[in-house]
Amino acid sequence: MPITTVNGIKLNYQERGKGKPLLLIMGITADLSVWEKHVSFWEQNYRCILFDNRGVGLSDKPEGPYTTAQMADDGAALLKSLGIENAAIVGVSMGGAIALQLAIRHQEMVNALVLMCPWASCDRKAEAIFTHMMHAKAHLRPEHFSNFVQTLIFHKSTWDDDQEYDGLVQGQKEAALAEIQQPLHGLEGQAHACISHNVVEQLPSIKVPALIIGGKEDQFIPEWMAKEVAHGISKSELHLYEDAGHAFHWEKLDDFNTRVLNWLNMNY
Repeated sequence: MPITTVNGIKLNYQERGKGKPLLLIMGITADLSVWEKHVSFWEQNYRCILFDNRGVGLSDKPEGPYTTAQMADDGAALLKSLGIENAAIVGVSMGGAIALQLAIRHQEMVNALVLMCPWASCDRKAEAIFTHMMHAKAHLRPEHFSNFVQTLIFHKSTWDDDQEYDGLVQGQKEAALAEIQQPLHGLEGQAHACISHNVVEQLPSIKVPALIIGGKEDQFIPEWMAKEVAHGISKSELHLYEDAGHAFHWEKLDDFNTRVLNWLNMNY
């Protein structure tokens, strides 16, 4: 996969498919490979650009703390380096927060937003969760940290399904064997970006259409956060899945992939 230098760091990225550009921004702890179940579907219609955020994967991992504004500038610089003047942005979790900053700071570059379990501000509980995530990363083995994250993001229905549960266990084993592990300072940098993110007052400046989408039983980034984002953006549409958590995009995979594609086709 190619590496480019933007905004003072090296970013690892990948391009898939042809058509209008679609920039995909991943969430905390995760590298670009986590997009696979979605990009394999969307690349049939769009030029998908996915990358490792600073602090993870094959991108640079400078000492933090980071900010979502800084990470949005990374994404904007990547688009510019590829000669792309504007694009639709899809961001999940931390990636949704970064996408909001991109739309605020680089309005001319954003044509549409798909915001997956995003937030505009943290409350004390959210800050406590991100802080505990840093503590867990510092003290747990990779497979145990993976298990901890799974408890945050997956709905009870996933844990109760034998086949899905086997997948969770397999994911823990893969985390233990991964050649590239996110360093603690990379996770801390990203977590501090999540905690400090607050764009509530800037949301009305976003004038492009936005799909805000999540799970009604998300214990990590709860329903009120998605609603706060939707309330602040005038051209927003909100969809929350029943019986789904933070990982709603895998738990409702077929509907989610098709829903996003159809929305993009109509709004981008």
